[in-house]
This record gives sequence, C-alpha cells and structure tokens, in this order.
Amino acid sequence: MKPVCVLDVVGLTPGQIGERTPNLRALARRGVSAPMGAILPAVTASAQATMLTGLRPSQHGAVGNGWFYRDQGEVWLWRQANALVGGEKLYERARRIDPNFTCAKLFWWWNMGARVTHSLTPKPFYPADGRKILAIYGTPRGFEDEVEKELGKFPFFDFWGPKSGLASSRWIADAAIRTLASQRPDLTLVYLPHLDYDHQRYGPDAPRSLDALTEVDQLVGDIALQADKTGAELVVVSEYGIEKATGVIHINRALREAGWLVVRQTPVGEVLDTFASRAFAVADHQVAHVYLRDELPREEVRKVVASLPGVAAVLEGDTRREAGLDHARAGDLVCVAGEGAWFTYYYWIDESRAPDFAPTVDIHRKPGYDPCELFVDPALAIPQLRVARRLAQKMAGMRYLMDVIPLDPSIVGGTHGRIVENEDDGPVFLCSADWGQCGGEPQGGKVAMTSVCERVLGLLQR
Repeated sequence: MKPVCVLDVVGLTPGQIGERTPNLRALARRGVSAPMGAILPAVTASAQATMLTGLRPSQHGAVGNGWFYRDQGEVWLWRQANALVGGEKLYERARRIDPNFTCAKLFWWWNMGARVTHSLTPKPFYPADGRKILAIYGTPRGFEDEVEKELGKFPFFDFWGPKSGLASSRWIADAAIRTLASQRPDLTLVYLPHLDYDHQRYGPDAPRSLDALTEVDQLVGDIALQADKTGAELVVVSEYGIEKATGVIHINRALREAGWLVVRQTPVGEVLDTFASRAFAVADHQVAHVYLRDELPREEVRKVVASLPGVAAVLEGDTRREAGLDHARAGDLVCVAGEGAWFTYYYWIDESRAPDFAPTVDIHRKPGYDPCELFVDPALAIPQLRVARRLAQKMAGMRYLMDVIPLDPSIVGGTHGRIVENEDDGPVFLCSADWGQCGGEPQGGKVAMTSVCERVLGLLQR
C-alpha cells in the first residue's frame, strides 16, 4: 500500500490558510484544498467517527462527545472504547483488503481497542486510594514507554485544562515523526489539538489565537518533511471551525425551574439525579441533548427550551432524522444554539450549592462539556498560591481539590457545534495528491466529511 499520513488539525478553517500558514498554503498549492462539510454535532468525537467510518451519527452512534447511557442511568463524556462506534472503520477496511496493512493511531479518539498496530492515547491510572496518576496508553505494550523514553513524559497538563497549549501538540507531532521514521506504517493518524484551546479561550481572531495558528502550521511543516522522506501522502483535515462566543444558554437551569430536573442534595453540593428527573440536558458546546421520561408531555418541554434566548432550533422526529441524529443515544429533543451562543451544563440555581467537582478539571464527572476548564478563576487573588497549596496537600498524601476553575461562563471566547453558514469558517480538507488520486473532485467544491474514509482508502490503494 502507498503510505498515507492524516493530520487532524482541530479548529482549522479554509479562511485561516494564508500568510500565517506557509506550510499549509504550500500543501494546498502542491495538491488540493477545499472546504469540508461539517456534520451535526460539529464536535470531536462525532466528527472523527464520521471520518473513520464514512457514516453519519445516526449510523455510527457517536451522537456527541458524550451522551446519557439510558441503560445505566449515567451521563458519560469522553469514553474511548473503539467498539462504541458502529460501522467498519477505515483501518478495518484497509486490513480486509490487505492483511499486512499497518496503522498507527496517535491520539485520535476512539482509540482503546482499535484494530491498529500502534497507538497512543491519554489514559491515567486511578488507584483505589482516590489518586489520579497521569499516563498514556499504548499498543503494542511498551510502545508508549519507548516513545516517552525518547521524547520525555507526555505533557498531560498541556493537553487539557488551564495550562493546555502548544506543548501537547508539539509532543504528539514529535511522536508522529518518530513513528513515521521507525515504524513506517501504511496509515498514520495524528491528532493536533492545541489550536482549539486558544480559539475557545479568546475567540478565533484574538492575537493569541493567531499565534497558535502559526505554531500549528510549523508542526504541519515538520511532519510533512518526515512524510516526504518516507514517501507518504499527506492529508490534513479538521473537525469544525470555532466562532466567537457571545452568550450562554443555561438549559438545565430552565428545566429545573420548570420542575422537571431534580437534584440530589449531597454533603459536597448538588448532583444531577437522572433517575428522578423527568427532563434534563447533556450540554455539548452548541448542541444539547434533552432526555425525557416517557410520561412527560414532549410539547411542554419543547416550548420551554425553544423559548430560551440563543436556541435556534429544536430537533425531533423528522428534523432529527434529517440532521443525521436519529439514534437511540441522541436526546429525545436535540437543541441547537444560534450563532455565538452555547449551552452550559449548569443545573444549580445557587452557586454555593454547586457540586465540588464544578470548580475543577473533571471531564468525566460533569454531565456536560465545560470550556471554563481552560481558565484559572480570575477571581482568585493569587491563583499560584492556591495551586501550590493544593500540590502540597497532594505531596503530603492528603485529599484535596484543585478548585481553581471559574464558574463564570461569560469568559469563554469561542465555541462550536452548530453547522456554520460560511464555508470559510467550517472544517477543511487538504491533500498532497491531486483530486484524481484522492477520490475525485468534490461536487459543489465542498468535500463531504462522510467521504474522507473512502478518499484515504483510495490513496492507500494507489
């Protein structure tokens, strides 16, 4: 097979490729470049599942970065099991064609249990005493140790949280360069996340966000050099574009005030009670899945959520089906925000009753996405002192909360999840080969996200 390297540059848009991105611009001139049509929801887990399978969320089941598991009564985000995605994945199709096919999957989502030859993904250890030990998971066993021995420990705090930034993407890029050189996979999938961070913090046009664009372009250039050395075609994709955030929608607070969302009072704050609630939402950027108990009149809930300022559409029945979200995991109602608006997961009315995990980085306990985890609370007079105190408690073996995350969503600068009107602000597709070699020129000048799997498979079979 012809080797192919696919870079997922999160947050990159056609309109950003220009003077600040000479390497991406050179790739477009060398091969092809086109806007790519987004899927709903335009979020990481859903978009990656679509690119890997060629299917919409209604078929592969990844209806967001997380959802309500009805059989468990739990909201879980950021699950990693590859088996959660239905349909045949790109690397499974390639292996069916060529049993000797090899693939390295580096920090792409849905990594655990993926049928690939090499993989790296974030996966901390959780000892029984309540600690969290940061670590990555790799296959074959020991691959992660080899990479970290050469590159140093993966900078986990730079991958998500207030400190997240270039260092995580730099490490992943270096791991990709090393893997391309030493393992020479037929297919290398690389996830470069850090552009996404500053765009969400400050908005896509902020000076720091533009600096991040220059930084990620350099990483693309470095990987492109190694790809050329190994004879690999280079494909660059993105999942969505990020727009300026202008307002928030507290959908769960509205459902609670209507008497449908119920909380459990605990010694450490209020916790969403999914078993007692008649309606609640899993907020995921600009999309919110609203789950209903059967006996609750749907139209009553629809009226409440549709009337919230910032809600642009409420999908159900035929409209949910047309949007590609007709799946049992999706909400009974799917709310889509308008331009600049996004949904919080907040369900408490009194901030003093917020759960203890709210002011922490806790992507698994929160029943919805929280971009405030990208910030240190500006209300803290000396945040470094708070962090130092918590680290001292940790070193002393004491229980502690790294409670430095703000509960003020107005500080978030950028958001995504809806399908934007201007194609220059949406996802992008670039390839070092011409259209004849990567699946044909797209109809209407826009690459369908569902076609990425087939296009990469075609490149592999050249």
